Amino acid sequence: MSVANGPAVGIIGGTGLQAVEGMTAVKRHRVKTPFGPPSDELLSGSLDGVRVVFLTRHGSGHRVGPSQLNFRANIFAMKLLGVEWLVSVSSVGSLREDIPPGTIVLPDQFFDRTAGRSNSFFSDGVVAHVSFADPTCTDLSGKLFAAARSRGVSVRHGGTYLCMEGPQFSTRAESNVYRQWGMDIIGMTNLPEAKLAREAEICFATLALVTDYDCWHAAEPNVTIATVQEVMRKNLSNAIEILRGALPSITGPRRCPCSDALASAIVTDPAAIPAETREALQPLLGRHLPENRR
Repeated sequence: MSVANGPAVGIIGGTGLQAVEGMTAVKRHRVKTPFGPPSDELLSGSLDGVRVVFLTRHGSGHRVGPSQLNFRANIFAMKLLGVEWLVSVSSVGSLREDIPPGTIVLPDQFFDRTAGRSNSFFSDGVVAHVSFADPTCTDLSGKLFAAARSRGVSVRHGGTYLCMEGPQFSTRAESNVYRQWGMDIIGMTNLPEAKLAREAEICFATLALVTDYDCWHAAEPNVTIATVQEVMRKNLSNAIEILRGALPSITGPRRCPCSDALASAIVTDPAAIPAETREALQPLLGRHLPENRR
């Protein structure tokens, strides 16, 4: 099952980001996972001398909606291709006056308002409880923030991303309640990605590109997909600048807790884990099973 070719930085592209310009020696991968197919082929290659793996979240042509995304397959495929750091580029709405459209946010917290999404790899005879108090990697987010500052890109470090179900945008009542709760930005995809990245021991950070004020702002038009796409196009160049600026500092030995998140999280007696589950989850479980520990 393993197809890794050295550690890599993964990039998941949201609305408007279908590829990363500048990648060389590009290979296409149709990755099979125990959870079915990912959203699309994954592209691996070199970007400024760093190994990068890219996946367009919604598939080519944007054909997969947020509630239908196979999050487990997407993150598992990244793991199989050697991804150790994962940056999720996403469009979001702002729930605060001081986070206007055009801002880029590096959230450090999430709040879950989704329903029925598969957001764990661990079932079918094995249970694991990873720590998730701090759902993004502070090391990775810090490097993205430093790259933004060095390149003169306006970015906000920290904030809470409320993950809603979608695909509809919020009602005005919902939007106002989220503001009362103290939420900062709102999107539809990143929380399952963050949970699964932690279980896969992958460092995770979000580059949230603010495209609108949702629908709470009386002086601004309600969010529409046309608005999202227009502002997203303008913001994508800044996001790519941040990524390229951060890449040289990202790779190397990891010293954050993300890299060993499963060390004390697996509570199932190894002898009780079914053989088929062991095999399916080998890329995650392998080094944590007694027979493989050193």
